[in-house]
Amino acid sequence: MPSDAEPAPVSAKTPVTLREVAAAAGVSVATASKALNGQGRMTAETRERIRETARQLGFRPNHLAQSLLRKRSFTVGLLTNDTYGRFSLPLMAGVSDALVDNGVSVFLCNVEDDPRLGQMHVEAMLDKRVDGIIATGKRIDRHLPVDLSNLRVPVVYAFTQPDPGAVGLVSDDAGGARLAVEHFLRLGRRRIAHVSGPASFAVVHTRAQAYRDVLEEHSLPVSEPLLGQWSEGWGRDAVAKLFSNGRGREGWPDAVFCGNDQIARGVIDALRERGIGVPEDVGVIGFDNWEIVAEATRPPLTSVDMNLAALGREAGLALLSLVGGQPAAPGIRKLPCRLVVRQSCGRPPGG
Repeated sequence: MPSDAEPAPVSAKTPVTLREVAAAAGVSVATASKALNGQGRMTAETRERIRETARQLGFRPNHLAQSLLRKRSFTVGLLTNDTYGRFSLPLMAGVSDALVDNGVSVFLCNVEDDPRLGQMHVEAMLDKRVDGIIATGKRIDRHLPVDLSNLRVPVVYAFTQPDPGAVGLVSDDAGGARLAVEHFLRLGRRRIAHVSGPASFAVVHTRAQAYRDVLEEHSLPVSEPLLGQWSEGWGRDAVAKLFSNGRGREGWPDAVFCGNDQIARGVIDALRERGIGVPEDVGVIGFDNWEIVAEATRPPLTSVDMNLAALGREAGLALLSLVGGQPAAPGIRKLPCRLVVRQSCGRPPGG
């Protein structure tokens, strides 16, 4: 029969103590501690029996106490102002991949664009005795809104502007742009346009200069890049400018290199509406390889991938070295991009 009694209130369970593990295993507290820490002399059977007892009881060691003894917390803070997570989340996956085998955990703090919030998070990280901090952001030409230059723990910058004398890692945007334009050339495309984002972004100019350099190296005409917004709407507007000049199909571009995947998707949609085939008439390449956009585009979008997970992994390894007392050369290190080829460019001549 159902009971009219009120259910018992939910409360946190009392943590299992080392003394309880020792009692259940029939050993001393000292022996249990040594077994769980991989220390002391005992038979393998005894050590495994103690560890199995701890697992069954749900015992969790006091990492804070251990960190005080080792002078390490085995935690790393990741600061970002990338509220959407477009860049910081894949980078964090790479950082975690580098650190997990060393028993180091990563926790993420979003500072938005608020200096007070950023300072609060930094102080909280220091209070938690983090071994180091990785700073990342939503663009590589801006500092995070917090001063990290004189902390008592090492700091590595990834995909954000580093402080002078610090270690910084960024993607090679010029190299990525080269990959895109050179791929068009291998496909036989010769009238290549470039549509990118706002002029206030340093990467816009870096990629545009690489675009010009490749075309000039092959003695091909260079049209001035069209700069606008990081949006599908701008991609559609750019098509109106590129394909409504009265020159007819012979004067139209046969390829468009876009500054990001959203622009590229707008370009492809606008070309389709004009009856211009992609990739039959015009090839399109994006930048970022944002898979949720690139793979859903029709046709699927070829795009430059900035290798953010690999960049995060290198940042994590660099921080581990600094924490371990190994010095690192200051300055910005550029990591190569890669081209992810899908169907938006077409096949090479005869192929």
